[in-house]
Amino acid sequence: MNLIPKRALISVSEKSGIVEFARELVNLGIEIISTGGTAKLLKENGIDIVEISDFTGFPEILDGRVKTLHPKVHAGILNIRDNENHQLVMKEMGLVHIDLVVVNLYPFEKTVAKEGVRFDEAIENIDIGGPTMVRSAAKNHKYVAIVVDNNDYNKIIDEIKNGGITYEMRLNLARKAFTHTAVYDALISNYFNKVCKIDFPDEISLPMRKAQDLRYGENPHQKAAFYKSPLIKEVSVSTSKQLHGKELSFNNIIDINAALELVKEFDKPAAVIIKHTNPCGVGIADNLLDAYNFALECDPVSAFGGIVAFNKILNKETAEKLKELFLEVVIAPDFDKEALDILTTKKNLRLIKTGDLNQIKDNEFDVKKVVGGFLLQDRDLENFDKEHGLKVVTKRKPTEEELEALKFAWIVVKHVKSNAIVYANKNQTIGIGAGQMSRVDSSIIAAMKARKSLNGCVMASDAFFPFRDSVDEAAKNGITAIIQPGGSIRDNEVIEAANEHNIAMIFTGMRHFKH
Repeated sequence: MNLIPKRALISVSEKSGIVEFARELVNLGIEIISTGGTAKLLKENGIDIVEISDFTGFPEILDGRVKTLHPKVHAGILNIRDNENHQLVMKEMGLVHIDLVVVNLYPFEKTVAKEGVRFDEAIENIDIGGPTMVRSAAKNHKYVAIVVDNNDYNKIIDEIKNGGITYEMRLNLARKAFTHTAVYDALISNYFNKVCKIDFPDEISLPMRKAQDLRYGENPHQKAAFYKSPLIKEVSVSTSKQLHGKELSFNNIIDINAALELVKEFDKPAAVIIKHTNPCGVGIADNLLDAYNFALECDPVSAFGGIVAFNKILNKETAEKLKELFLEVVIAPDFDKEALDILTTKKNLRLIKTGDLNQIKDNEFDVKKVVGGFLLQDRDLENFDKEHGLKVVTKRKPTEEELEALKFAWIVVKHVKSNAIVYANKNQTIGIGAGQMSRVDSSIIAAMKARKSLNGCVMASDAFFPFRDSVDEAAKNGITAIIQPGGSIRDNEVIEAANEHNIAMIFTGMRHFKH
């Protein structure tokens, strides 16, 4: 049965479009009850309203903390219209129906997003009456329409003008309303967890808002959408802006995240080429063009159809080089005009602007989904064990140049799927072995992938060597220094192998598995 409202209650914090909406309601003969700032705004715009205190016969008290928490309000919303007992009580007590509730909530999210917000200020922006009205109206959606999204105002007006608000519309509005309050409560809950320094609470909600529907998921037969965390501040795939090209795909977004998280690790101009979340080339230099050329040299075959990320503003010279290769996505803090002009000639190439990468990282969870549950962990933001530092465990110490190369390779290997091996010099990756079931296989594959000589290069391993075989393999290829976490029961055997080959070896005391 369609609903033609006779009475609406309006109380909104986000006031965009509310004056026009309320005016339309009045023109349709609907009485409006309103509160606080909303009532003031509507009256200033010549719209007749009933103040909430006049409706309830009870003043707003406690600095507005108590105004809609009143039986007259909630009976008006919650009564079942075709329940004889309910209607008898309504009549005996002189209560009236409220058919349309238009409410959005105190701006808790905007408040806690501000730098240096005080705890008491955050608390005052926790809405109590609003969620209560929203949930009451949503529960009673058979008889009441609840509106929490100003994008629905025109739809409501159109439905009223065309015979009333349908049940299908009311059901969908109720769905949106319960989601609205769920996200609101999740934001508050997570804020309190942070204030109370609770890392992993017994119960948790992860608030997300849909950013876009995707054409499909990892494969065309899978449906997909992209959701973003409301309070994310860190430069990330979630905060970036697409400037050009086809719509991003599910796989694009995953790869963009992988590329960005790696390129953010470097201060010097850096280029990262990603394929299926693994780097197939990383380079650093004094300028972006050299950095990209270094990255591309590592594995130009795999770079075809890849994703490239930079940590500095993309310039004309680098853009001209990028244009030579088919790429899916180019990511940079920004693009100068000439670079943009060059790259936008490629119709389908997606260009992603991130903004300045030099920002503090948000301490949010790293979340992995399993069937029936989630795994939550801290993000892997550290590179070295700060307490113990880097420990040379071999007779020979690395040279200064080897040490530079080792640190570079160690940063890269953190972003390679385990088992991970990276061969590199101080400016570029030379060979990368990823995702193998045995570490020695990764060592062999990384050498097979190398297009340049590995002689004099260094090796990084994301976890300890269970046997000496990977060290022997490295020695065959001319590797002169190795960085790895250490911690194997065969560490002594591995160190002995390095000494036999005159290879310098460093232990980091920190593992970087990436599954």
